Amino acid sequence: MRLRCAVLDDYQDAALEAADWGRLADRVEAVPFRAHHGSQDELAAALADFDIVVTLRERVAFPAPLLDRLPRLRLLIASGMRNSVIDHAAAARNGVTVCGTGSLPHPPVELTWALLLGLARGVVTENEALRTGGPWQSTVGADLHGRRLGIVGLGKLGTRVAAVGQAFGMDVVAWSPRLTAERAEAAGVGLAPSKGDLFSTSDFVTLHLVLSDTTRGIVGAAELALMKPDAYLVNTSRAGLVDQDALLAALREGRIAGAAADVFDTEPLPAGHPMRTAPRLLATPHLGYVSRANYRTYYREAVEDIEAWLAGEPVRVLGG
Repeated sequence: MRLRCAVLDDYQDAALEAADWGRLADRVEAVPFRAHHGSQDELAAALADFDIVVTLRERVAFPAPLLDRLPRLRLLIASGMRNSVIDHAAAARNGVTVCGTGSLPHPPVELTWALLLGLARGVVTENEALRTGGPWQSTVGADLHGRRLGIVGLGKLGTRVAAVGQAFGMDVVAWSPRLTAERAEAAGVGLAPSKGDLFSTSDFVTLHLVLSDTTRGIVGAAELALMKPDAYLVNTSRAGLVDQDALLAALREGRIAGAAADVFDTEPLPAGHPMRTAPRLLATPHLGYVSRANYRTYYREAVEDIEAWLAGEPVRVLGG
């Protein structure tokens, strides 16, 4: 009897084409789920008959109460090597092995720049006007060359974002709670003396931090109040880094020129969520990691994880 593998949130019907699942065909039946299951009750019912679950990034949480309701589950695979929405202790207690995969750094960096450029040059506004017979040129674009790019978080992604900003001729500075002058110098960027200084002097601010207890809400009303009225904020990292109510207020009141967001407090974003209709907001449905190369990496290595687990030698095992 073959084991059953659920592939969650396969919105684009891409999972089975992105890797050679045929290698498992005689031992594992892969079943893609295109619809999102938003509640624990829905998930518990949908996954009751599955031995293996493959989940993308942190789209679906697996807390202890859900894992306790999935007695058949034995292998849980998450894309990437960090996942904050899986209760690893509960998984271990239930005899569930948790594995990860590789993840490419360039897709979220590229989306960051797509959003930043879209904001700066009014791309959505001008495209909509062109398609609907609106005015021919209604916006005046913001220049990048010579302006300041403030990067909050100079890790693997932030460093790559900085390099692109430098290529545009921007003055790039960075800040994070533990960023040192040596690390900033190694990336060729300036170290902002404080978070407040970065927000008050930057023309564009982009966030590239891991969400944790120390970074949650690191951008709030105080930071937004420091921003220039013609400055922009871009968040392709985690929604929890930004006080969403404070951001909505700043956008509605026109206190900043605009913002771009690829991440939200609830995903998929409910139909009536205020982020769907906020003025001056360029929003995308968490596309940062959604690229052909990344999907090939995720699902190819998910297949490898399953093969290794079946052989009794699991790889890329994740802990707490």
